[in-house]
Formats: sequence, C-alpha cells, structure tokens
Amino acid sequence: MNTRPTIEPSVSPVALYAAFNDDATCFSVGLDSGFCIFNSDPCELRASRDFNGGVGAVDMLARANYIALVGGGKQPKFPLNKVIIWDDAKQKAVITLEFGTAVRRVRLTRQRIVVVLQNSVHVYVFSSPPEKVSISETADNPLGLCCLSSQLLAFPGRTPGQVHLVELETGGVRIIPAHTSPLRAIEISPDGEIMATASETGTLIRVFGTSNGARIAELRRGVDHASIFSISISPSSQMLAVTSDKSTLHVFDMPHPSKVARPDSSNPNRRLTSMGSGSPSPVGDEAPTQKWGILSRIPMLPRVFSDIYSFASAHFEMGDAVPQESSLLDSTSGASRPRKGVIGWTSDHSLIVISAGRDGRWEKFILAEGEDGKRYCVRDGWKRYLGPS
Repeated sequence: MNTRPTIEPSVSPVALYAAFNDDATCFSVGLDSGFCIFNSDPCELRASRDFNGGVGAVDMLARANYIALVGGGKQPKFPLNKVIIWDDAKQKAVITLEFGTAVRRVRLTRQRIVVVLQNSVHVYVFSSPPEKVSISETADNPLGLCCLSSQLLAFPGRTPGQVHLVELETGGVRIIPAHTSPLRAIEISPDGEIMATASETGTLIRVFGTSNGARIAELRRGVDHASIFSISISPSSQMLAVTSDKSTLHVFDMPHPSKVARPDSSNPNRRLTSMGSGSPSPVGDEAPTQKWGILSRIPMLPRVFSDIYSFASAHFEMGDAVPQESSLLDSTSGASRPRKGVIGWTSDHSLIVISAGRDGRWEKFILAEGEDGKRYCVRDGWKRYLGPS
C-alpha cells in the first residue's frame, strides 16, 4: 500500500493586470494575492506586497511611492467601485474614492487623479482630501481607455469613435472624430504634440496633432480585422509601436508636425552584421514605409496601396489567459482576458512588451540595422516575470 503523502503542485500567482509607468522605467502587476513592481530593463523585482486578495488594476505615479489600486479577481481585496491611493513608503492607504459603479482604470500625475468608469471620467486635484474638478460623460468604455499627461487628458467622447481631448491648464476641450467605430486605444506622445488612436476594426492607427486636432497620418497595421492591445509612441515622438491579437508587434515611422526628420532609429551598437545562424535575426521584417513602390503613386487604386506601413515587425508571445471565471470581466478591465502585449519604450532603440495571465511574460526587442541597410525588430531577451524563465 502506498502511504506516501500526495505532493501538492506549487501554485504560482496569477497576473490580473500589467501596466508601465509614464516613462516605462517600471511596470506594475496586479495579482490575485496583491501587487508587485518591476524594473523594466533589466526585468527585476523591485517591490512585492501580499494583500491576501486580488488587485485588478495597479497604476503608478512615475517612480514615486503613490500607487492607485482597484480590486479584482475572484476574491478582490477592495470593492470594485473603490479607488485606493496607496502610499508604499508608509505602507497604507492615504486616499479612498468611492463610486456608484465599478472602476475601469485610474491614471495619476502629481497634480491629477483621473478615475474612469464605464460611462464617465472623473477628474480630481491630487490632494488630501481630493478636490473634484470635473465629470465628463463618455460612450461605453469597458476597457477604461484614458491617456493622461501633465498637460493633456484624452478619453472617449459621448459618440463612439470620438476622442475628448482636454487641455488641463486652460480647461479647453476639443472633440476629435477619430473613427466611425468604437475606440480600442488612445495614446499621447511624450512631447504632447501628437495623439494616436485605433478602433475596434484594428486595421488603421490614426495620428492627430493635439494643437488643432488635424489628422496627420494613417498607419496601416494590416487589412484583416484585429483587436489592438497597445499603442506606444517612442521617446523622440517619431516612431509608434502597436500590438494586436495577431501576436505581432509593428513599428512605424511617424510624421511629426514640428520635426522634419526622424533620428536614426537603428542602434549603432547593435548593428546586425550577419543574418546567418548564430547571430540575431530579424523576426518578421516588413517592407519599408513605401510598401507598394510605384503602385502607391498610380491614381484610382485602392487606398491600401498608398497607406503608410510598418518598417519592421516581430512576433511576441501572448502566453496563456486566465480562465474567464477568474478574469476581470465585469471588473476593472471589462475584458474576458488579462492585458496582453502592453508596450513600453525604454529608448528610441529598445522596446519592452509585457503580458499578464498565468504565464506573465516580459520580452525585450531592439531596433537594429542589417547589412542591407534596412531596420529590423529583433527580440533580445524574454522571461516569465512571476517565476523562472
């Protein structure tokens, strides 16, 4: 008779949420048991807090000790309609905000707290107690779309496909009819001069000037429908990266209203000297911006021939997903799976892509130049940030 005790399999924490801070030097992860903070490059654990309960959203204030927390998962630590501003230096909650419906996302700057609900956006002065500045109605926003910089705030307007762009200092509002279908992503460039958007269709990324709302460019991700996971603009504001459920990272040159030429985006220290075995190889390089060559200049051809295409692309690992019963559905993310393919630029030559789930992943990509003079997107490393690689 076998009397040996049964060996219980080890249970790893589940990442319910993952997001970068404003300059992508760190990323925060909401767990079914608390939260943790990692340095982005190299990927190293910086802090871990066990709450014995799920945290469905964790958004950092730069590299400061203030962190916005929202409950999530099967056993949420906090009610889903509350926002907790956590002071990690003091190890306690310093601000609590309560709402009538579930919170979708929270964004922080040193001056503002922005709370996103399903159909409204609430703006507060970051003080104790917080002072409410405004409430804006929105179209259905289950993903909690909202982009906040020191000067600008962007979120979905009342009509699906519209963007509500607010100048925080003056209170001025601009309504931009970005798409005809509901929004899937909004991003403002580091210099605040450009805004990029994508819709549920997922074929085009549209680029607008924030000063006047004029459309600057359309970047074509592809011709097939896709769910956009993340849009991120490079530190120089002259390149844009996008991920989707096609498990592909695309990188585009992006027109800029006040900059004539992009800087050399290939890192001179990481030039690809060989494409053979034993050296870095391009992962899915696409044709340059002028994909169709002379065809793009022939009149009356479909617009797909004249759109701007990515100059490079790469495959990223989406990993597995949390089963639907333990996901953030009806909670902070409004989606049936945790966040995937979240992009952070650590420099104009380096990108990090993170994904939540049981198989939480960190991947690093670099932009490098091959012997043919073309730029390639190359995966330079990866790991499972919640356990061994």
